[in-house]
Amino acid sequence: MLHLPTAHLTTHGVVVGMTGSGKTGLVTVLAEEAQRARIPTILIDVKGDLPNLLLSFPRMDPTLWGPWLGTDHAAPPEDAIRADLERRREALGASGIGDAQLQAFVHGSEVRVITPGSSAGEPLHILSSLERRSPLWDSDPETARSALSAAVSLVLRLLGRDPDPAKSKEHVVLCILAEERFKSGQNAELPALMHDLENPPVATIGALPINSFLKKRDRAELAAALNSLLASPTFTSWREGASLDVGAWVTPQMGRTPSVIVSVAHLDDEERLLVLGMVLEEILSWVRTLPGSSELKALLIFDEVYGFLPPHPHNPPTKRPLVALMKQARAFGVGVVVATQNPMDLDYRALSNAGVWCIGRLQTDADRARVVDGLAGSASGLDDPKALAHTLGRLAPRWFLMRNAHKPEVGNILLHPRHTMSLLRGPLTRTDLKKAIEQRRAWQVEPCANLVAVTEEQIVNPASTALVV
Repeated sequence: MLHLPTAHLTTHGVVVGMTGSGKTGLVTVLAEEAQRARIPTILIDVKGDLPNLLLSFPRMDPTLWGPWLGTDHAAPPEDAIRADLERRREALGASGIGDAQLQAFVHGSEVRVITPGSSAGEPLHILSSLERRSPLWDSDPETARSALSAAVSLVLRLLGRDPDPAKSKEHVVLCILAEERFKSGQNAELPALMHDLENPPVATIGALPINSFLKKRDRAELAAALNSLLASPTFTSWREGASLDVGAWVTPQMGRTPSVIVSVAHLDDEERLLVLGMVLEEILSWVRTLPGSSELKALLIFDEVYGFLPPHPHNPPTKRPLVALMKQARAFGVGVVVATQNPMDLDYRALSNAGVWCIGRLQTDADRARVVDGLAGSASGLDDPKALAHTLGRLAPRWFLMRNAHKPEVGNILLHPRHTMSLLRGPLTRTDLKKAIEQRRAWQVEPCANLVAVTEEQIVNPASTALVV
């Protein structure tokens, strides 16, 4: 077993490997271990696999696992279920995980699945920083203003207008009008902002009269565009559900460690970029409110980051906050782990900021060369590049070459991750997702009488300062 100190992930991690290399399994193990170590985790799910964290069961009972092992059409025979569980029991037992540990894991963690634009999981009010007044306006207006700016940029992108806070006059006006409402203790919902565009409560913007800064006709056109957006039936779902409040997301409830999965698998490519850009901007704003720390206090995991952190010159809404997080979050005790199939997908600045590397099977020589270059920039004492590329070319499925910049004297480690406690069933349907959420909630509220007792110590206090990978 490999014990990875949690503090080592403050310098972030990169997991790369082609399809079938075992990336999702490794990422799931990291998420499970973060929960066991009582580290709040936010997971970005693009493929639909990470909600499988809901499918962790409090014991190896065929009646619990059986319904999830089959297909939608038929459950496997009982002897097949028992054989599968026996294999799982043996595999997890090799890592010191039995029924007691499974139960402590289920009862000590709180898994939320947030599905923006959908009611399959928990809906998300993606514009809550704009339409719902945050208490931060009283305690930390600078952070609140940053979140407001990101929300206004998203609105302008949806309208097909310039979202740049430094150049767009429409951005400036909307932010000022919203802030006027927040200062008076009100919300700044879009209908109210439409009214304020027609009848502005301020006379000047900067040193200019408002009619000189943005003409009345232009403000009327902006109000009309906002009205068309509001009238869109598909836009309604973006303004319902939980607030985009990262601080609340990662705050433990009833002693349980939060693991928040933001799943965008159901969205199209453009919607994913817009939504995740907003979410990542909010995470960045939250990180900057934290005190400095050398210990890992929270972990962000982004599985399948292809297209969201591309090399220059591409610049999607997700890139700026991701690069900023990988440059700055370390000082605040927040780690970032990104996973992708192809290292060519990632901006080189992200690669060079990663201290922990896990490299699985890579298909082409160019991919392996990219990884070797990235390792050369992130760790000292790099071995012979040709020998390293040769090793990478011979990796079997579920085997990874791991390099940890915190332990350069150790060099490369061949890693075979432990078996996941969660059932990796693949992407869940809407029906399955709802069923899994209800099932998990029921176990935590009303645990079965025959389960092994979980002590308060197991639930409340950190289980470990290292991840058992």
